[in-house]
Amino acid sequence: MEFSNLKNDKIAVLVSGGVDSSVALALLKKAGLNVTAFYLKIWLEDELSYLGDCPWEEDLEYVQKICTQLEVPLEIVSLQKEYFAEVVGYTIAEVQKGRTPNPDVMCNNRIKFGLFLSKVDSSFTKIATGHYAQKIEVDGKFHLKKAPDPIKDQTYFLANLSQDQLSRAIFPIGHLLKSEVRALAEEFDLANKNRKDSQGICFLGKLKFRDFLKHYLGEQEGELIEYETNKVLGSHPGFWYYTIGQRQNIRLSGGPWFVVKKDPAENKIWVSKNYENIAQARDNFEVSEFNWIGELKSLNEVSVKIRHGENFYKAKFEVISKDKAKVLLDQEDQGIASGQFAVFYENDVCVGCGVIQ
Repeated sequence: MEFSNLKNDKIAVLVSGGVDSSVALALLKKAGLNVTAFYLKIWLEDELSYLGDCPWEEDLEYVQKICTQLEVPLEIVSLQKEYFAEVVGYTIAEVQKGRTPNPDVMCNNRIKFGLFLSKVDSSFTKIATGHYAQKIEVDGKFHLKKAPDPIKDQTYFLANLSQDQLSRAIFPIGHLLKSEVRALAEEFDLANKNRKDSQGICFLGKLKFRDFLKHYLGEQEGELIEYETNKVLGSHPGFWYYTIGQRQNIRLSGGPWFVVKKDPAENKIWVSKNYENIAQARDNFEVSEFNWIGELKSLNEVSVKIRHGENFYKAKFEVISKDKAKVLLDQEDQGIASGQFAVFYENDVCVGCGVIQ
């Protein structure tokens, strides 16, 4: 990636303590650019400390070592209240409705390129992150292009950014494979070069999502029903602990049992031993709440992701109204859930997203 066009920019680099953002920082520093590292403190360690250790202190220790090594100034910004209002609150509200939230998507457009960008707007011209994504310019507009590493590609999580947000974004490692990023961490001899990648929801760290839900939503006993017979087999602690296709924590003998249906209004869960044979799979869904980075040139030649990962579907896009469309997939998927983001691509360019209804 060429950085020569950034010589006059003042760049805020968001660092997490992980290898990806550290290599991004090192590349920009090596290029002789004007960079300042920022660590966003968003962990819920004060309120949820009794559930387990949050890793923010370990993260920050790595960040401080790397910034010292690279001779880059570091600022720590606390956005805990803002993060709770914009991302955690959204997550809880979606779960209460029986929908599937994506807090990582919201973190990018509401926090990293939202509230944080607003805080540093007058002092920094660009925001750099360790995302695996590429930014390109076509006809005067910025677009997201998939990273060459299909497993690590993170355009899915960035598809809700606006043109203005994307114009300020830099993705220094977006053109690299994960193996190449690891090799660079070794080459720079970064303190976290052997650190494993983090997994799970951004604000929970090592905390379990189930424990997080119990803290905020508690428990409410409901019926556990066999799908084929409508017979009540037992009880569950609340529909919000279960997703379609789940087989853990069902607590029934003679399984394995899978969640195949849930009713948030009645707090009922239906389960079956025959998940693969039950008509939960579908090849279409409605989507709304659009964010368009570019334009769909052909409604009949679209690729879509309905979750992060390397799996794409070929699809057709049928406009229903100004803020609603129907997406027709070329094959069925058993994991389509309301609240998920559907992210649309033309070839290797992400053109935008919508929320599955």
